[in-house]
Amino acid sequence: MDIKNDWLVGDGIRQQKTPNRGGALAARFLIMHFTGGASAQSSADWLCNPAAKASAHLVLARDGSIIQLAPFNVVTWHAGVSQWNGIVGLNQHSIGIEMDNAGGLRQVGDTFQTSFGKLVDKADVVIAAHKYGGPVMPWQAYTAVQIERAFELAELLVAHYGLEDILGHEDIARGRKTDPGPAFPLEALRSRVKGRADDSLPRYRVTASTLNIRAGAGAEFAPVAPPLKKGTELVLLEAGDRWNRVEVVGNTDIEGWVNNQYIELLTVAAPRVLEPKKTEAKRKKSG
Repeated sequence: MDIKNDWLVGDGIRQQKTPNRGGALAARFLIMHFTGGASAQSSADWLCNPAAKASAHLVLARDGSIIQLAPFNVVTWHAGVSQWNGIVGLNQHSIGIEMDNAGGLRQVGDTFQTSFGKLVDKADVVIAAHKYGGPVMPWQAYTAVQIERAFELAELLVAHYGLEDILGHEDIARGRKTDPGPAFPLEALRSRVKGRADDSLPRYRVTASTLNIRAGAGAEFAPVAPPLKKGTELVLLEAGDRWNRVEVVGNTDIEGWVNNQYIELLTVAAPRVLEPKKTEAKRKKSG
């Protein structure tokens, strides 16, 4: 995957040009979204409809394929009313990626449903609270290949355009938007792509003799690795009410969810830099 004349080139990438665009863009930020739609194609079609009065640069499908709607040197309309660190109107300062994901779900009995009535398999559900507040609730999980592709895109775009930061729509429109939500490892993405010290993120230690690290926020999800031993150190990626998404400290590439009851907060003495790396598509969830 590469960028030529502000367009992506590579396998699994195609163009579908939107008329919903503004003037010239010199991007400073990358903004991550979920579509809230039924499919990547239906979302791309809507973002190419003048009636939508919305657009983005990319739509990232659940199979990892990419639809580019506009070149990266042109403003698209993905941020809406937004601000970040005194900058108002992030459309004028950012590249937008819309990831095919339904976002928050409804639980109806033993089933989980999208806002448009589609059933979501239990193994594809993350139960968590949003980092800016709200109830513990179900969210559609992102696919492993989708997360891996998002990391690749972020690395490429940050390097090519010298972007300052990677943010969620939830960060620039707090209280109004919740995407990409707790199911997406945004802090891990920021740390890896920007090469930040992991002491900027809270660090914890396992207090139980052994602790399972799971594919989702609940005991019903399958472990993603052998049980963690007492004293294992963890970096917090996403906080929840009862379960936290964490990364195991060390060269293990293990990420998953642990029960908050069996970990304690640490004070970190010295930083370790999380180098940019690709997300491994090795997580297995129970049905």
